[in-house]
Amino acid sequence: MRRRPIGSPEPDSALTTRRMQLTPRRHTTPELQLQSMLRAAGLRFATDISPLRTLRRKADIVFRKLEIAVFVDGCFWHGCPVHGTWPAHNAAWWRGKIERNRARDADTTRRLKAAGWLVIRVWEHGVRPNSTRRILAHVIRRRAQGSARGVGRAKRRTPPRPELAPKIWPRSRRRATPPA
Repeated sequence: MRRRPIGSPEPDSALTTRRMQLTPRRHTTPELQLQSMLRAAGLRFATDISPLRTLRRKADIVFRKLEIAVFVDGCFWHGCPVHGTWPAHNAAWWRGKIERNRARDADTTRRLKAAGWLVIRVWEHGVRPNSTRRILAHVIRRRAQGSARGVGRAKRRTPPRPELAPKIWPRSRRRATPPA
């Protein structure tokens, strides 16, 4: 059981406490969906790691050799302008918390860009094949740019398959007719 952060207000009910305790910090459903789509496109990446050793913040998906960090931001925790809500109970504390999260996100993006990283932020409601195509395009572009410098040429068993990105990937790859 996680402890309540210092300075946080008392929860309004045991149900709220339990719901917050069960909320995962990593490997959330939108993150897992995006990871699945990226793997289906033939990409390999690290998950839930810090892109820079000097940065005490973790990205959800990291292409370390290509210096691409992907963050899947939750609508509530990061203040989505479309789906974000402001709690009524302890409203001032929650507003401050969400604003600090947004400021930390901006600082993380600034630091990574200063270090030469490409930062891609995806809202949890925006995890679709569309966002996968966008990430795939950046990976392909970075590989093409890096191959001239000898950077970003990860050893791979199979190349990325952009032809899979525009559609929903099938679960099985069975042939319609058996080979002759």
